Amino acid sequence: MLSPLLFFMAQAVIASKFFLREEHYISYLITGNIVYFYFTDATLNEMFAFQANGSIISKINVDKEIFLFSRSFSCLINFLFTMIDMVIVIAIDKMSFHWNFLMLIYPIVCMFITFMGMGYILSVLYIFFKDTQYLWTVFTRVLMYFCAIFYKIDRFSPTAQKLFYVNPVFSYIQYFREIVIYNTIPSIELHVLCALYSVLFVLAGKFVFTLNEDKFAYYF
Repeated sequence: MLSPLLFFMAQAVIASKFFLREEHYISYLITGNIVYFYFTDATLNEMFAFQANGSIISKINVDKEIFLFSRSFSCLINFLFTMIDMVIVIAIDKMSFHWNFLMLIYPIVCMFITFMGMGYILSVLYIFFKDTQYLWTVFTRVLMYFCAIFYKIDRFSPTAQKLFYVNPVFSYIQYFREIVIYNTIPSIELHVLCALYSVLFVLAGKFVFTLNEDKFAYYF
């Protein structure tokens, strides 16, 4: 709870001076931050799921996916706690709470599946290539600037705005904002896109995992 909250507070002070100065800006920031922090927390922790349990996997015939799922679920619990930060900030920002908030269950489920799919791929890559953790850390930092956390995409052309949705993290952030800030039900297209990302990543992750799991023992 403290990590995203402290980061958000620092970002709110700086970004409000140089970027947007409009109503409910701190709510705009917090919704972007908690989703981005969930993404980084989940993928970085899942990356070490198999390697950290190598001594068990190499000696006992156990379902390896249990280790990945346990880390994914742990990060989901952490994310649910960070949502308390969001509720507090929304209350401070004097925004109303409404029934649409129940629809946040949908993107949360989609994020859980999507990030676990990424975890499959990253955890396999890390076993064979240890520098994956450094490259991924750099990638996530760069990606943050394409998630529109502290700025709005309406400053870009319509074509450029559509390109933002290629980023699954931005798509989930946008879903949160439409519910929390704009009090609107997201479009069918955004619902389909969120579901599509979850299916694509989990299938790709399972494929990479299945293709390489028999090789793990040689690298522990």
